[in-house]
Amino acid sequence: MKKLNSIISAFALCTFLAGCGDPKTDPKPMDSKEPAKVEEGEEHAHEHEEVALGTFDVAGISVEALQGHGNVEASKEGHLVIKLPYKDDGETVVRAWIGGEDRTLSAVGKGEYAPSHDDYDIHAVAPDPLAAEAKWWLEIEKPDGTKSVGSFPLLKDIEK
Repeated sequence: MKKLNSIISAFALCTFLAGCGDPKTDPKPMDSKEPAKVEEGEEHAHEHEEVALGTFDVAGISVEALQGHGNVEASKEGHLVIKLPYKDDGETVVRAWIGGEDRTLSAVGKGEYAPSHDDYDIHAVAPDPLAAEAKWWLEIEKPDGTKSVGSFPLLKDIEK
C-alpha cells in the first residue's frame, strides 16, 4: 500500500510540475532547437534566404514549395514554406516531414500560417541517418477533413 501511495504522490507531483508555467510568457531557453511559436494575430517575416523548390502536385493540389535553413542534413532542422493555390486564411492544416512516406524516424512539423505572405512555414528535423532517397513529404488537411499526401525532392546540396 505504501508503494502505491508513493507512486500516486510522484505522479501527482510530476503532473503539477508539468503544468507550471505559461508558454505564452515563459521565455524559451537560448539553446532550444525548437522553432519559435507565432502567437495568434502576430506577423512574422521570412528572416532567412529561401530557395524555390518548384510547384508540385500533391494529390491534385498544386503547391509552391521553398526550402530555407540551407542544406538538409541528418538531425538538423529543415525549413519549408508552402503556398497553397487557394486563400484559406490558415484554415488548412499543413504538416511536413523529411524522409519516407511511412514517417519512420521522421519528426513531423505542423505549418504555421503567415497572413502577411499567405503561406505556411514548417520546421521539421531530418532523421539520422538521412537516406539518399529522402524527400519532403507534405500532408494537407482541408477544413472539411479531407487529406492529401504527396512528396517532392529536398535540396541537400544548396550552394552557399
